[in-house]
Amino acid sequence: MKWPEVSEAVSYGEPSLKTRKRLLTRRRVDDDSLVLLDVPAEERDHLIEIMPDVFFIEPHYASHDIVLAKLANIPNDILERLLKRRWRSSASKRALKAFDDAQL
Repeated sequence: MKWPEVSEAVSYGEPSLKTRKRLLTRRRVDDDSLVLLDVPAEERDHLIEIMPDVFFIEPHYASHDIVLAKLANIPNDILERLLKRRWRSSASKRALKAFDDAQL
């Protein structure tokens, strides 16, 4: 894993990544998409508007800070930015410091 404290796991019976037991993302096998968390509604709506071939939402997730992304279509830089934001909100202060110090 690129970031400390990230591990492979299973969530709702599907492959996922977790940071310290907190869900980072989950792959929805049926439609080969990712559940991306900590994406506020305004940002989610904007992403769906500008990249409808990548981002979408289903009614079940509409009241949550979540956007769904088609794995085959999402640009790597955007995926990394969204995952990194979630990781930074979940990782320990020690892991964040170690990671940030290594980037200098």
